[in-house]
Amino acid sequence: MSNAYDIIIIGGGPGGYVAAIRAAQLGFKTAVVEREHLGGICLNWGCIPTKALLRSAEIFHYAQHAKDYGLIIEGKISFDPAAVVQRSRGVSGRLNGGIGFLMKKNKIDVIWGEATITKVGEVSVAAPKKKPMEPQHPAPKGVLPAGTYSAKHIVVATGARPRVLPGIEPDGNLIWTYFEAMVPKAFPKSLIVMGSGAIGIEFASFYRTMGAEVTVVEVLPQIMPVEDAEISGFARKRFEKAGIKIMTSTKVTKVEKGKDSVTCTIEDEKGAKQTLTADRLISAVGVVCNTENLGLEKLGVKMDRGAIVTDGLGRTNVTGVYAIGDVAGPPMLAHKAEHEGVICVEAIKGLHPHAMEKTMIPGCTYCHPQVASVGLTEAKAKEQGLAVKVGRFPFTGNGKAIALGEPEGLVKTIFDAKTGKLLGAHMVGAEVTELIQGFVVAMNCETTEEELIHTVFPHPTLSEMMHEAVLDAYGRVIHT
Repeated sequence: MSNAYDIIIIGGGPGGYVAAIRAAQLGFKTAVVEREHLGGICLNWGCIPTKALLRSAEIFHYAQHAKDYGLIIEGKISFDPAAVVQRSRGVSGRLNGGIGFLMKKNKIDVIWGEATITKVGEVSVAAPKKKPMEPQHPAPKGVLPAGTYSAKHIVVATGARPRVLPGIEPDGNLIWTYFEAMVPKAFPKSLIVMGSGAIGIEFASFYRTMGAEVTVVEVLPQIMPVEDAEISGFARKRFEKAGIKIMTSTKVTKVEKGKDSVTCTIEDEKGAKQTLTADRLISAVGVVCNTENLGLEKLGVKMDRGAIVTDGLGRTNVTGVYAIGDVAGPPMLAHKAEHEGVICVEAIKGLHPHAMEKTMIPGCTYCHPQVASVGLTEAKAKEQGLAVKVGRFPFTGNGKAIALGEPEGLVKTIFDAKTGKLLGAHMVGAEVTELIQGFVVAMNCETTEEELIHTVFPHPTLSEMMHEAVLDAYGRVIHT
């Protein structure tokens, strides 16, 4: 088999494998280089397995509140920690195998190993330096070995890894990243979560629902800092009502390990210190792009704050070298990576795709309650000097939410007061991660408030709140 390809993609995560499939559809001879897991962090250690864990927590929560729905479950409600984890890993394993099938179906070669771009148009692949993290995910059958391969176009899709703070290095035992948090040997009775982004909040929500005492420590004044302040504030109240202790404008300055616990020194913005002890500490303070040992510096690829600089079509400053996904900078989301991959290979083909518009990328956090958003927050819109109209609608005014037993939540819309353009939408409550796409479509179609107002929403549904939030922005709300 020839070692020459049209496109070689380094990394088999969501961005990489989707780009490979689209490239194959467009007639390119395509290969993917992967050193560990097809499907990347998202499928194996992030998006998918965490949702499986959160689903178990959700069912556990509803079982504990069966009486609220007129149901009787006799006996003590409990759970099997090993079975919860096993289900999550099973979901991941099933989908991992599916990616391998898609590679074979689309006649995409998989090269197993670690890649270095030795020069423009050439990739050297060495045997992986570390073994896969799980026995059930070894190198798939039929992959190509290490060696030198050539391609006119090389796409870097190597993703990111957890950020490590000096002095608070994860050890896999007492100090966890999301890797260890997903496969605990035993569920901790108490937990400190350092960082309140999506990863930190999801694990805080999961472990609290499963019975752990949870404290979240956030250095910024607001939890979930990228979210609209009003939505974040609403979510915080719900988290605290559920028993999660939240400390904002504080940071962990020191960690001391015990035999089976950690003691953290916590310092607030005024310099006041206190100590907290818990069974485990989860470090969820962001991620770092995987750009090392790729040969990027030698090629002169431009970087910014650890990420590869690209235009809206995935092109770097070096002809023939591209980057997509987390390694190309924020927002570091799987769906952004997938879409970037499609845009990148379609541009290579000369199809003139629309450049990535980051303000229209939705963000979702699968905690309880869920949080979802797209576009500008109210504060960001005002910072840009825009006159805005803001609409709100509470879950308490929606019949479907009340029938579901989920009456706590909020839908918020932000419009340009001059043009009627939808600038942003922000939600907190049950199933909002499914609802947000309606506003994403509206923004992509450049829908105005008038068109949204004249859109018929089905009844009874949670989506009616989206309509009401639009109506409220223009003084026409019906059900409050």
